Amino acid sequence: MDNRETVEAQLDSFDATDRQEALETLLDAANAGTIALPPVGQHFNLHCHSFFSFNGYGYGPTGLAWRGRASGLCGMGLIDFDVLDGVDEFLFACAQLGLRSGAGLETRVFVSEFADDEINSPGEPGIAYHIGLGFVSGSVSGHDAALLQQFKEMAQQRTRAIIGRVNTLLEEVALDYDSDVLPLTPAGNATERHVCAAYHAKAEMVYSDAGERAAYWAGKLDITTEDAAAALSDAPVFQGILRAKTMKAGGVGYVRAQSEEFPALEDVNALILANGAIPTFAFLDGTSAGEARMDALLDVMTASGAAAVNIIPDRNWNIADADIKALKLRKLDEFISQARARSLPIFVGTEMNAYGQRFVDDLDAPELRPYFDDFREGMNILNGHTILQAHAGMGYLSDWAIESFATTEDKNRFFSRFGGSITPGACDALAPITPDVTPREILKALP
Repeated sequence: MDNRETVEAQLDSFDATDRQEALETLLDAANAGTIALPPVGQHFNLHCHSFFSFNGYGYGPTGLAWRGRASGLCGMGLIDFDVLDGVDEFLFACAQLGLRSGAGLETRVFVSEFADDEINSPGEPGIAYHIGLGFVSGSVSGHDAALLQQFKEMAQQRTRAIIGRVNTLLEEVALDYDSDVLPLTPAGNATERHVCAAYHAKAEMVYSDAGERAAYWAGKLDITTEDAAAALSDAPVFQGILRAKTMKAGGVGYVRAQSEEFPALEDVNALILANGAIPTFAFLDGTSAGEARMDALLDVMTASGAAAVNIIPDRNWNIADADIKALKLRKLDEFISQARARSLPIFVGTEMNAYGQRFVDDLDAPELRPYFDDFREGMNILNGHTILQAHAGMGYLSDWAIESFATTEDKNRFFSRFGGSITPGACDALAPITPDVTPREILKALP
């Protein structure tokens, strides 16, 4: 296919029609043999942000799914900050491509029991990144729709406030949220990374001379002109420095988080559960004050409804400093042992919300190989949940699951086997499955 690169770029258009047309073109080419897709392998990425929050490579939901299949992955998961805008599109694309899948959102919540402890959001005591995975639609109704809109509005209020503070430092390139930042998003969900890109672009307009621009940023960010020029030659690197210097602790845009700026853990879990998804605790690296009390933290999380955990493994092993690596590998092993003891499925991925993050984890690395079976089980459980929840409301935390399994271990075995045996596009196998059918009968009917 001569124009494959052009068509693949169209997968990331802000226009949904363009994205769908591009997928159809690529699928037709694959079916005709003009694109050779690799065999489906054993690796997967269950934590990918799309451009509906921020993707470091500009990928949309369909673009993520296609690139996953084109890379030989067997499963993909979509997680966007504060919105479910990409869920339907992503799950449809995965079904078309035969990918195991799951989708959901990530937000920050206030955990009252850990109000004085940093958990997994650096510099923000009491605040935790938290995930809902296994949504089968981006549409919610009634109270849940209002609550979801509140999540987005609270996040946007925080972003607007950051711009207001940073503008006092960068007054020469001051931003207007509506005209400078929102156009960088397809659906109005701007993040700090969008803001950094907007400041970067605005400075290029104001200071057209590269030397003058480097001198400007050197003065504002308290770095040498040489370092500023070097960073400006690599946009993601520069924007990372800009974010760290202006929006994180010590920067003019940073203000210690207040509990009222974030939804409560219990409210977020109520929305996740009401829509058939799985509340999921997001592990950082085990070194924070909150994560140092992991048993107590998991007690709080599971009591509020969390039934799975998420790990970004690269943070705990792909580290140059040998001592830090040893510490974080030990923390990773401890956490996985705790998840196993509680029979909590483990979902892993790379995030992809910053340039340079891997498209897929190196799951064959010696440091991760001991946990591969746990990670694969989590992927299969998420896929099995997504298929059964969409088909008949028989997901992992459904009434059917509660009535059908004596133990969580039994439930995990069923969903792992089911999810590992079927892909979203295999609709014929689902026809006889209803809430009256037992897990044993479902497994016996699998092809």
